[in-house]
Amino acid sequence: MPQLNWLVTGTSYGFGEYFVHSILARGDHVVATAQRAHEHLSHLKDAGAAILDLDVTAPQSELDATVKDALAIYGGIDVLIKNAGYVEAAILEELDDSRLRKVFETNLFGPVNLTRSLLPHFREKPNGVLLFMSSIGAYGGAVGAGAYSATKGALESKCLVDCLREEVSLFGIQCCLVTPGFYRTNIISPQNIKIVPPSISDYAELNKLYQGGVTAMCGNLQGDPRKATDRVVDMVRSEGMASGKPIPARLPLGADAIEIIRDDCLEKMKICDEWETFTSDTNFDAE
Repeated sequence: MPQLNWLVTGTSYGFGEYFVHSILARGDHVVATAQRAHEHLSHLKDAGAAILDLDVTAPQSELDATVKDALAIYGGIDVLIKNAGYVEAAILEELDDSRLRKVFETNLFGPVNLTRSLLPHFREKPNGVLLFMSSIGAYGGAVGAGAYSATKGALESKCLVDCLREEVSLFGIQCCLVTPGFYRTNIISPQNIKIVPPSISDYAELNKLYQGGVTAMCGNLQGDPRKATDRVVDMVRSEGMASGKPIPARLPLGADAIEIIRDDCLEKMKICDEWETFTSDTNFDAE
């Protein structure tokens, strides 16, 4: 495969940073982005990446201008990884509207707006790959995870990304929803996770429970993020074990993601089987 040009958001830590190293290791070009890039991404610049300031929550006009700058660096972009995001952790009743809207601005609306900025370039080519980073958090409820899971659920459901795929496939543009399981990144480290201060005494024990769980998980998860990002690059480049395979609509990433998503599908099938007779006969009676 020829050399590809990648644009990756949220590269100051976590999967984004690992993606940059995986991409550079294949000899591809990458534009690594983050807020205050020259402050946070100098190590990626030293490794060979181009760096660029990008705030995914910026107005559409600013995103359009930033994408224009990114396109000029290597003469185009072939792959966009929308990775920027964060975990907002809170009991739902304690989560105020402004914080809920803010996490949606970053995790959902930001990726959509950035996609809008790059699509004219992809349509003109015409080709390109759009990768949306989701999470297995979209597949099950957990105390304190409602806001984060909701943002990923909006991507994961057969809705936004699937509709986009139908709309842009005639231009040779491919969309893939990448759904990682639990990986040892620092997205839930104390300096990155956003925990809403408890305010309702009735939830005191639940707050202790989920915050203790977050602390226990941080740094102890078994998933190797570099192996994961290497596999995603394999998928895009159709190399390694992905050789000859088309880019899928969804990529569960990790053994735990495979298990959780499969169990979710089986549970939905079970519900359909159990309630089919009860709910199916609801059409108008034949005249």
